Amino acid sequence: MREIELDLGRQNPVNLYGVNNENLKVIRDHFPKLKIIARGNVMKAVGSDEVIEHFRKIMSALIEIADKRAIDSQILLDMLSGDINEDPSANGAAILHGVKGNLIRAHSVNQNTLVESMETYDLVIAAGPAGTGKTYTAVALAVKYLKERRVKKIILTRPAVEAGETLGFLPGDLKEKMDPYLQPLYDALHDMIPHEKLNEYVQSGTIQIAPLGYMRGRTLDNAFVILDEGQNATQSQFKMFVTRMGKSAKFIVTGDTSQIDLPDKKSSGLVQALVLLKDLKEVKIVKFNEKDVMRHPLVKKIIKVYDSIK
Repeated sequence: MREIELDLGRQNPVNLYGVNNENLKVIRDHFPKLKIIARGNVMKAVGSDEVIEHFRKIMSALIEIADKRAIDSQILLDMLSGDINEDPSANGAAILHGVKGNLIRAHSVNQNTLVESMETYDLVIAAGPAGTGKTYTAVALAVKYLKERRVKKIILTRPAVEAGETLGFLPGDLKEKMDPYLQPLYDALHDMIPHEKLNEYVQSGTIQIAPLGYMRGRTLDNAFVILDEGQNATQSQFKMFVTRMGKSAKFIVTGDTSQIDLPDKKSSGLVQALVLLKDLKEVKIVKFNEKDVMRHPLVKKIIKVYDSIK
């Protein structure tokens, strides 16, 4: 038998134990072979070496998360079942302060890997299912680099193929034509840059919005460039995009290979790139999965169901 003692530090024990010790009851039920005693900010457990070590690993991670915010029932159940990719160390490393001082940070292992990769690599491909924070993290990084004057502009682009429409038939100027396709990027930007300042950046060209087809012939220097929904770029478009990279540029491609809207799914440039570029040491590929999903807990289950029929 072995006994361990875990110190919660100065955090509010309710963050971990739950209101009326509801979380603590769930933890005890999950570890029936352990004797678990919680008194104030100290938790003790007695049991076999194997079970104790598993308990220590899970509880250490939960304590790290609880130091930042209260543990809700879904996070607790996901952690106990091993179905969470929460990264406590990422919670301590902010990307930037957004509108009204809100702290924007990575919340999963793969989000944190994406953040760290941008320091080393000039081209990063983030591939994985919806709701994993690929686009949001990419935009946060772009704004961070702009605020730190590490780039002079942000360029956002996305294939306009979702509704089978062509830009020429859509009303308005180029920006107005692209706005519906780029709304997820705008939503993220509004969290990070005040409205008036964002408009100023767009009008001055510091933040540029361009359809993927309009990137041809450009050399993008001193820019942070994001290709969103990369799975809907054809192979020729994808090659064209990544070869636009100029000096002191950072490129991120985000996409989900399970949501290809091209008539011929085999022509996806992202699918091809994940094969062709995987051994290129200068390119980093970060693969997200359902454990990174930050949306409603049901989204994780839906993704698993669809993945099971592939």
